[in-house]
Amino acid sequence: MTQSNNATPATGALTHVVIVNYNAGDLLVRSVSAALGSTAPVRVTVVDNASADSSLASLRGAHGGDQRLDIVENSANLGFAAANNIPLAAPKGDFVLLLNPDCVVAPDTVARMLDVMHANPSAGMAGPLIRNEDGSEQVGCRRNIPTLKTAFLRAFGLSRLFGIADFNQAGAPLPSAPAPVEAISGAFMFVRRSAMDKVGLLDDGYFLHCEDLDWCLRFTQAGYQVLFVPSVEVVHHKGACGLSIPVTVELHKSRGMTRFFRKFQGGGPLYWFVAAGVWVRFAFFALLAYLRRGPGR
Repeated sequence: MTQSNNATPATGALTHVVIVNYNAGDLLVRSVSAALGSTAPVRVTVVDNASADSSLASLRGAHGGDQRLDIVENSANLGFAAANNIPLAAPKGDFVLLLNPDCVVAPDTVARMLDVMHANPSAGMAGPLIRNEDGSEQVGCRRNIPTLKTAFLRAFGLSRLFGIADFNQAGAPLPSAPAPVEAISGAFMFVRRSAMDKVGLLDDGYFLHCEDLDWCLRFTQAGYQVLFVPSVEVVHHKGACGLSIPVTVELHKSRGMTRFFRKFQGGGPLYWFVAAGVWVRFAFFALLAYLRRGPGR
């Protein structure tokens, strides 16, 4: 649905779109082009984590003259949270959109998210219905915050026996209107700046994965709603920046999960049991990856 010409006060607000890039290839240009093509005012900052591909050169060739685009080049890969925090420390709008470089928005996506935030002043952040390339709902765009108990029960296949809902809500009936959820996906996080000023930046102790869960939980603890917006849809070409290094991605995911549990729920025997399970799972994943690749390759 395209935004009408009768713009609401919300659609006139400036949104600072922050995109962290790491070897995203041509997808980076597509993502930035789509963001710059928004019907609502935007400022785009691309933070590059020392990419070795041609993505930045392609971006400069396509949009180097656009005054709404800023590029920050890091000399090393700082990770997702730390890279995002560079522009988040001094955002250039009343709203901030954290957007993955493999995520493509429609021209009216930002305007419609602004309208949702304007209509829901208690919302600190919101996320859309994220779809895979085949049109299916992407796992993680609406989910529950994991706990040590739910992680333990899920690991042993006991969630249904004890009536525990799964982390991910993908596949459940869609709500008819924006609805509060415990967490949304870090691929697209539309954040109210005034709420972020109170909650704080992303925790850069996470390198990759679980920093979004951490942020969602902190927003909720501060009294803000986290909204899932089913009427706004975005396509996410999931994992484009990590396809060549799946074991490394899994390593950071395991570190992120254990950090999350330790930070919010750690200290007891159940934490150490779950943490051990996380690392056993990673070891199994790494072994399978090694066997598939073959020694010496």
